[in-house]
Amino acid sequence: MKKKITGFLLLGALLAVPTFAHDLFLKLDNFFVAVNSKVSISILNGSFLESEGAVTFARLKDVSFVSPKGERANLAETDLTKNETTSFLSFEPKESGTYVVGLSTMTREIDLEGKDFNEYLQHDGIPDTLAERKKKKELDKKVRERYSKHVKTIFQAGETQTENYKTVLGYQVELVPQQNPYKLKAGDTIEILCLKDGKPLAGQYVMSGRESAGKIVAEANVRTDKKGIAKFKLNSSGKWYVRFIHMTHLTDPKINYESKWATLTFELK
Repeated sequence: MKKKITGFLLLGALLAVPTFAHDLFLKLDNFFVAVNSKVSISILNGSFLESEGAVTFARLKDVSFVSPKGERANLAETDLTKNETTSFLSFEPKESGTYVVGLSTMTREIDLEGKDFNEYLQHDGIPDTLAERKKKKELDKKVRERYSKHVKTIFQAGETQTENYKTVLGYQVELVPQQNPYKLKAGDTIEILCLKDGKPLAGQYVMSGRESAGKIVAEANVRTDKKGIAKFKLNSSGKWYVRFIHMTHLTDPKINYESKWATLTFELK
């Protein structure tokens, strides 16, 4: 049974945009924190560098915290806060170990012109849907898309590295590292399991990148293997993200596509 955690602060309003949907990331100023110190997690609704709109509690389906012992807890609305552009989670880790925080939104719908949808598919790493539209000669076709977002971050408090980093939160899509990022160093390879409805996603297109000197450095884009594993070489230290969008073409006359977004963030010393 999940228990409520107090001392967290969060959120504001996930805004739909006229063309492209925003990425959603959980990010700390420093992913290496001290035990019994105040920790703030930004919820970036925009890019890995900045948020363009806050996220309301009513928009959220789940906000979960996993302690180093593997105990999962949920947030209450009273645990949330925001400013004009960014929402925040804040708490004090009481024990040394690796921590996992996850957030899952409810669905929203958006109408897109054909050209805008094609650009979004190309920019955000959904090549299979773009190829399908080209093949069917539907590039000019307007679409209505239903989308939801499912994001996680992993950070380290103190020196003890624990095994809860691979906790599966049960989101519709999810990224699950197979090694603790805080045991890795630059030059190592990390394997990340990609799930949809709890099952491995084979052949999924997955993107990665990192922050360096206030700019985004695009890293490898890969396909998952038959076991749903995406492998990335961690070329440099810094704050990293891994992301994918799983899109399905629907036969519903009112909605053409459904997309499910997943992101994972961590830092490499």
